[in-house]
Amino acid sequence: MKRIFFTALLLTATLVGRAQQISYIETTRSWYYIYDENGKRLRGISASSGELVGYGPTFYILRQNSFYIMFDVKGKRLGSLSKNNAGEIISVSGETFTSRNGSWIYTWRKDGKKLSSRPAH
Repeated sequence: MKRIFFTALLLTATLVGRAQQISYIETTRSWYYIYDENGKRLRGISASSGELVGYGPTFYILRQNSFYIMFDVKGKRLGSLSKNNAGEIISVSGETFTSRNGSWIYTWRKDGKKLSSRPAH
């Protein structure tokens, strides 16, 4: 009986603690709609909030004027970067994104902290 109770408790904790993840962001003329892995719409964001430049499973990035703003699935602001410092975002993967600024490639965490840099080839 203890084993069944423990298994049920562990399964419940796993399901409750699991964060929603972005599976797809649909873009229309005036809205971005964020969907999870089950096809459920999580939220809508007005396109006037900025230009969507990329997204990963737990965050998305909008360009607002000369800044990149990173948000989590619920719309909480995670951080921001100046476009002058970051350059152009070229890839988003997992919990990180990559940008190119001149002859340098930078890797950033989803909150805008720089992880690494290297010369571009």
